[in-house]
Amino acid sequence: MWPYLMRRLPKVARRRERLELPDGDFLDLDWSGDSNGPLAVVLHGLEGSSRSHYAAGIMHALRLHGWRSVLLHFRGCSGTPNRLARGYHAGETGDLDYVVRLLRQREPATPIAVIGYSLGGNVLLKWLGEQGTQAPIIGAVAVSVPFTLANAAVRLNSGVSRLYQWSLLHRLRASLRDKWRGLGRVDGVAMLKSLRSLREFDDRVTAPLHGFAGADDYYARSSSRGFLQQIRIPTLILQARDDPFMTPDGLPNPQELSACIDFELTDSGGHVGFVSGSSPWRVRYYPEERLPAFLNAQLVKRLGGPT
Repeated sequence: MWPYLMRRLPKVARRRERLELPDGDFLDLDWSGDSNGPLAVVLHGLEGSSRSHYAAGIMHALRLHGWRSVLLHFRGCSGTPNRLARGYHAGETGDLDYVVRLLRQREPATPIAVIGYSLGGNVLLKWLGEQGTQAPIIGAVAVSVPFTLANAAVRLNSGVSRLYQWSLLHRLRASLRDKWRGLGRVDGVAMLKSLRSLREFDDRVTAPLHGFAGADDYYARSSSRGFLQQIRIPTLILQARDDPFMTPDGLPNPQELSACIDFELTDSGGHVGFVSGSSPWRVRYYPEERLPAFLNAQLVKRLGGPT
């Protein structure tokens, strides 16, 4: 909980770009860093944004290591409701694919990597598995991933993990309530008040909005665990055994990982935490050291060093 409650976030200069999509919706991108150099696309977690503590932290760290970064806000997460009834979910990889290929088209010679946190990590790993050798990036990192979505839903509805569920559900309901009021869906607003768990939300909202038969169908088809063996791009996964979003049986075993995956499992770290240090005044955030080092190593392997 330290990063959520106690961290003083680094100041990150951001420039927003709005992408108009072929289906009539839009995506908001927040850019940080110089105008040249390698580029990392950052994916936030459920109801996150570029203001999330992990996003601000990694965008700051990347700049210090010579990288530019661009955070892709999933539909409806940038502070402005998206236009269509549909939104985003843990298995929606189309928008990520669109953005990465657009960036590749804009900058054919630029090394591009992708970093995903929590739900964004699940999206990233699923996309990597779908793309195989066709993913146009040099490396990827996923942090605190809910590999098995059904497992995560059960865990979040039990014990102290319900604190996370309450916070996420509160934000989901508020975001959707504002959007549906704008669309005139009064019946939907009333229904939101009855939802008491993320599983109920996924069953009543996420699944029908995005073409799934229900929560079970959504979880089965969207979980990244079944796509890990097909990943062909160098990928670091940073995960903690004490992650309050998962239980041990929800984690992949070594046989499920492709040879391109470096699976780093720590005993502690929580969910998108990984905080260490000798005192509250000397705090270190491990992902902000490990992730740039991993991405720079991929630059060395592929290009002979940072440019």
